[in-house]
Amino acid sequence: MKTASPFLELESGPRVDVTWDGELLSLPKGSNLAAALLAAGVDVFRHTPVSNAPRAPFCMMGACFDCLVEIDGMTRQACMLEVTEGMVITRPQEIGAHANET
Repeated sequence: MKTASPFLELESGPRVDVTWDGELLSLPKGSNLAAALLAAGVDVFRHTPVSNAPRAPFCMMGACFDCLVEIDGMTRQACMLEVTEGMVITRPQEIGAHANET
């Protein structure tokens, strides 16, 4: 079993540019997208449709769906993806009871 933090591995290796909600980020190429976004300081990936509560990755293995993001118009689980050059990532469109609130 690995005892070192997986985030330490994100510090080395080549980086690629991705866009998160209009902001340019430089993330480690091939790293787990959810982990790379967390390490870059992104702490809210989406909001729940009923209470509008902020959500971020929890399980990091595809079970909780708290890491949903939108890539190329498709809602995907960030914890199940690798960072690739030029990704355009946004928060999923808010659908639900509070979607029209400002």
